[in-house]
Amino acid sequence: MATSISASGCVGSSFYGSWGTSIAGEDYTTLAKSVPSQVRMGRGKPVRLQPMMKNVNEGKGIFAPLVVVTRNIIGKKRFNQLRGKAIALHSQVITEFCKSIGADAKQRQGLIRLAKKNGEWLGFLA
Repeated sequence: MATSISASGCVGSSFYGSWGTSIAGEDYTTLAKSVPSQVRMGRGKPVRLQPMMKNVNEGKGIFAPLVVVTRNIIGKKRFNQLRGKAIALHSQVITEFCKSIGADAKQRQGLIRLAKKNGEWLGFLA
């Protein structure tokens, strides 16, 4: 049994018609089922989800399968150390390039961001 609200009786309002959805009944249970259980309140305290920093291109890109296989072979901890060293080395190369052409810090930071975006797109950050 659904209850709907109508705003057709409002005087001085520019809105005429009905809301078209119910606030109780089937629509409420459907809405309640669609809300993830992690977001619901527990014992009066709000529960917050942790933000996830995730690569939008994870698993995509031409190098992603190679990256995943390498990570599985050498282990996640060692792989992340190696990846960190490679990123640091690449940032140093970009910095030296910017020094040689006379680019300022803002342009250097833009090139580093572009390199990260390209790495995600190619699958190096899978």
